[in-house]
Amino acid sequence: MRTLQDALGKFLDEIAASRSPNTHKAYAQATDRFLDVLKERGVSASVLASELSIEWMGWFIQSLHEFAVATERLYITALTAFYEYAAAENWAPVNLPALRRLCRRRARREATRLPPFPRAEIEKILETVAQAAAASPHDEREFLRILRDRALLYVLADTGLRVSEACGLTRGHLDWIEARARVLGKGNREAIVRFSERSLRYLRAYLDARAELDGKQGRPLSGLPLFARHDKGAGERVLPLSPRSAEKIVEEWAVRTLGSGARGTITPHTFRHYFVTVVLRGSGGNLRLAQELARHRSIATTQRYTHLSDDELDRGYHQIFNPPEEEDASPTLPREFA
Repeated sequence: MRTLQDALGKFLDEIAASRSPNTHKAYAQATDRFLDVLKERGVSASVLASELSIEWMGWFIQSLHEFAVATERLYITALTAFYEYAAAENWAPVNLPALRRLCRRRARREATRLPPFPRAEIEKILETVAQAAAASPHDEREFLRILRDRALLYVLADTGLRVSEACGLTRGHLDWIEARARVLGKGNREAIVRFSERSLRYLRAYLDARAELDGKQGRPLSGLPLFARHDKGAGERVLPLSPRSAEKIVEEWAVRTLGSGARGTITPHTFRHYFVTVVLRGSGGNLRLAQELARHRSIATTQRYTHLSDDELDRGYHQIFNPPEEEDASPTLPREFA
């Protein structure tokens, strides 16, 4: 007979084979927490998997209140997947509808927050990196880094790519004629991402400057990373830029542009927020277009970006309630807000 410990191990093996390393790590942390909770309640990991109880899930959820709501939701998702797996494998007679009702009742709800939209700050950062590239530093490696940074930041701003997706692109992924790339995105879903003319122009300038280095690799150009490292550790090798390094690049240019107070406030995901909101405003609030371009699974996610900025709200309010003195009229809705 299979023990609970064995069942959890088999489940995590399946997750490792079918999901991303980050997902596997999070699910492993959730199952470790689950075993700790059971131990505190006097239930050993060596108990038979057939003893799996919905009550244990209730204990588990109760133990998660010290965590952030997002972490709680992730851990509950992980344990729910384990219960479903155990039921599918006929290891335990789990009442899945009852399990899901329990999760809905016990789990906390995360407060809805408006996505940050520092449009002016993002555009200042883009302007700063563009000016730095135009200055053409004498140091060849430094110049290559600045060209890469400019291309990366404009790609993030104009495509809505997640940082892991951008770092995972190779030269062969990009279709220069169609101005788009095929990417493997969140949840291992394949999608098409469009590129703006300026992002392609900056990518071309970067890759042209990198041509000699790429040619020394002895590999097809199509297999080389679109964004590469240019540090002493990489040397003459063309190695892919990691998402963590890309995050540091964004932070470096944010601090360089806005000062040390901007550290931690502008991230690659902020550029994605920028992209979605720009699409919405530029399309007159076309939610379906923004959802498709951002590759949001649910349109509810896209709707979070439909808020107006404080300046727009101030302007709209005063146009309604404080019209010019010569216009002695009752408050009416301006045409742009109708």
